[in-house]
Amino acid sequence: MHPTPFSVTLRVLLGLLGAGSFGAGVLAVFVTENGTGTGVLLVVGIVLLVVALLGNRIESLEFGGARLKLRAAAAERFALAEESARRGDDDAAERLRAEAQALLDAASPIAAEYRSVRGSMSAGPERTRLMGAVMARARRLAREHSFEPEEVLRWFREGSEEKRVTALAMMQAQPRLRSFEAALAGIEHSRSAFEQFHAMTLAAQMVDDLDEAQRRRLVEAVESQGRWRFRFDSSRWELREQIVRRVAEHSDTPSP
Repeated sequence: MHPTPFSVTLRVLLGLLGAGSFGAGVLAVFVTENGTGTGVLLVVGIVLLVVALLGNRIESLEFGGARLKLRAAAAERFALAEESARRGDDDAAERLRAEAQALLDAASPIAAEYRSVRGSMSAGPERTRLMGAVMARARRLAREHSFEPEEVLRWFREGSEEKRVTALAMMQAQPRLRSFEAALAGIEHSRSAFEQFHAMTLAAQMVDDLDEAQRRRLVEAVESQGRWRFRFDSSRWELREQIVRRVAEHSDTPSP
């Protein structure tokens, strides 16, 4: 297990959410026939209460041989929020999304692993390889679970470097999570060469879906970095050339 940062405030919030979820689940046992929803409430309540008690010492839990991932619990919460929104219960939907976000904030082992690798190893091929493996895990997470685009974008906008690159990886894997503004910011205001590379990778994936003004802004962004930013990094230089070339191809294509 990898330790993750849990502030006292977050642990108190998780404890309150856990107690409320568990209590609602117990009540639902007697007043509803929705076994799936009741089970989700009970499981999420237990997970939150244990995390609140154990804090930094836990990433995931084992109950009866079943591995309960906090990320999966967050996805369940988002699904319940969407169901409430469809029923017109906006208050419940907002509350469920807030609870899901608390879970996401608590369950950040991928970002923590990236921070650990980057902070404990010297720059070089091996560190790059390990950080790439972390990004692959983030892409798999985005493909296997449901996340709200707004929340992934918030990770990028408000997060640390490790959360920013995690968000970029998730956007690469899941088209509905993508944000042109995030890709552009990652190119122009990257916090590391690694982040800039993955922002450029995301931008290259998005070229076909951009409008003319966005493509123009993208070319200006990659060209504004100048050759000196890429003089020791052929991978970023190749991405720069690929983006410029593909945008030019779109400009040469006659409008229908």
